[in-house]
Amino acid sequence: MSSNAPFTDPRPMSFRTDDGITLAGESWGPADGPLAVFLHGGGQTRHSWKESGAALAKVGMRAVLLDARGHGESEWAPGGNYSRAAMTGDLLGVLAELGQPAIVIGASMGGLTALHATARPGSELIAGLVLVDVVPRPEHKGVERVLNFLGGHPEGFASLDEAADAVAEYLPHRPRPRNPGGLRRNLRLREDGRWYWHWDPAMMGDQQPEDIEQQTEELEDAARALRIPVLLVRGRLSDVVSEQGVEDLRALVPHMEYVQINGAAHTAASDVNDAFSDAVVDFARNHLPHHEARATGAGGRGEA
Repeated sequence: MSSNAPFTDPRPMSFRTDDGITLAGESWGPADGPLAVFLHGGGQTRHSWKESGAALAKVGMRAVLLDARGHGESEWAPGGNYSRAAMTGDLLGVLAELGQPAIVIGASMGGLTALHATARPGSELIAGLVLVDVVPRPEHKGVERVLNFLGGHPEGFASLDEAADAVAEYLPHRPRPRNPGGLRRNLRLREDGRWYWHWDPAMMGDQQPEDIEQQTEELEDAARALRIPVLLVRGRLSDVVSEQGVEDLRALVPHMEYVQINGAAHTAASDVNDAFSDAVVDFARNHLPHHEARATGAGGRGEA
C-alpha cells in the first residue's frame, strides 16, 4: 500500500497474548510506513489517541493504537492478571508480531509498561520512547487521586449525566461537555440499567503500596540503561509529574528531550491534542529510521 494514499479511517486489528487474551487495536496510516505504537493510560482506551493516529497517518507514518487487557474492546484477564509483567509481555508480543522497529508512546500506565519493556528481551524493536506524564518518581498525592477515581463508583451510574459529573470533578481543568454521549465509549450499560466503566474492576487488585519503592528502583534502572531516543511530555497542570520528577528522570537519561504542554494536566494527550501530536510527529520524524514524512505544514500536521 502506497504511503501517498489518504488514510481517513482506522483499520481494526487484533492480537493474541501468551496467556490467550485477545487485544483489540487499530492501525492508522500506510502499512509500509514507519511505525509508532500507542499505549493508553489506566481507565482509558485506544480512542484517546485517535487524533494522534490521524496526525501520524497524514505524514506517512503507521500508528497502531491498542486497548490494554481489561480495557475497551480487549478481553478481561481471567484471574485478574493485570500485573506489570503481563502488560509488558503483551507489548513485546505485539511488537514481535508487527515485526519492525517502532517508537512506543505510553501515557501513565502505558508509559510504565513501555519503560519496563525496554529492560526485557525483545526490546530491540523499541526504536524510541515517548513517556506521556509519567516518571519513575511521581507525586504520590497525584497518583492517589488517579487511583481513587479508577477505583471509585463500583456501583455504576444511573445515567450518562451522572457519569459526566464524576469526570468533571476528576478533570476540573476541562469544560464539562454539554452532551455526555461521548462517554458511551468509556461505559457499559448492564442489565440492571446502570452504566459502569468499561475496565475490569479487578485491574485495581494489583495495586500494592508496599511495592512502590521496588517498582521505583526497577523503573530507574530501566531508565538509566536507555540508549534509544527518549521524549518526555508533561502537562503543565499535572499533579502527577512535578518539575522535580522531570529533573530526576533527566539525571538518569541525560539525552532525554522534554516538552511541556500548557493548559494540559495528567491527561496531556487528550487535553491539548494538537500540541501533543505535533511533539510526537516531530520526535518520530527526527528519530525513526528511513522516515520520509511528507511536508504538510508546521509540525508535520498540515493544519495551520
